[in-house]
Amino acid sequence: MDNNKIQLHNIDFDDFIKAIDTCKGDVYLETKDGDVLNLKSKLCQMIGLSTILSNCEVAEATLRCANAEDETLLFRFNLYGEM
Repeated sequence: MDNNKIQLHNIDFDDFIKAIDTCKGDVYLETKDGDVLNLKSKLCQMIGLSTILSNCEVAEATLRCANAEDETLLFRFNLYGEM
């Protein structure tokens, strides 16, 4: 698994979930508190997104992808807001 992590910045959560759903491998959300959630799980998506939301802003969190193609897709989404 690649150890590169994507720092999240001002993302649209509906589009973010759509991007996660297109990923081929597992995508993990890691919080500053050490929580690791697999965002391919709908339950973890709900928990994870509520965890990182603070006053409608993204708190500190990073993504780690099991698939390099997914990492590229999510990096582009995070940077440009598009898939």
